[in-house]
Amino acid sequence: MEAKTAYLTMKPISWNRLAYLERWAMQPSCGAFVTFAGVVRADRHEGRTVRALFYEAYAEMAERQLAYLVAETTARWSLDAVEIQHRLGLVEAGQISVVVVVRAQHRAMAYAASQFLLEGIKQRVPIWKHTHYDDGTSRSC
Repeated sequence: MEAKTAYLTMKPISWNRLAYLERWAMQPSCGAFVTFAGVVRADRHEGRTVRALFYEAYAEMAERQLAYLVAETTARWSLDAVEIQHRLGLVEAGQISVVVVVRAQHRAMAYAASQFLLEGIKQRVPIWKHTHYDDGTSRSC
């Protein structure tokens, strides 16, 4: 089954969901799939530890840009399937903030398309994040 979807969600993206997407991506007709899961890191900055990231978006425009990005990427690499999920709201350290799954005929296509999608999300999709630290402070990124 061919699928090309991208959406924003306020619900946590579970590790079980990630495992489901990997099973979904495995098809006998495809030679490769790449799964990327972006996880919030508990980085240390200036003596503070990141506790969470808060993602917000201009949802209508962000979903439209995600759809354009998926269409462009699919055409460029002749992908069989793409799934993107991006969290909004508070995402705690250790939780998944974004998932990109690409299914293609060959590994080089799958890797290149996955990288292109991730960079495109960062550069073209209106999603903003605010970092929340363990000392109660926060900053916009």
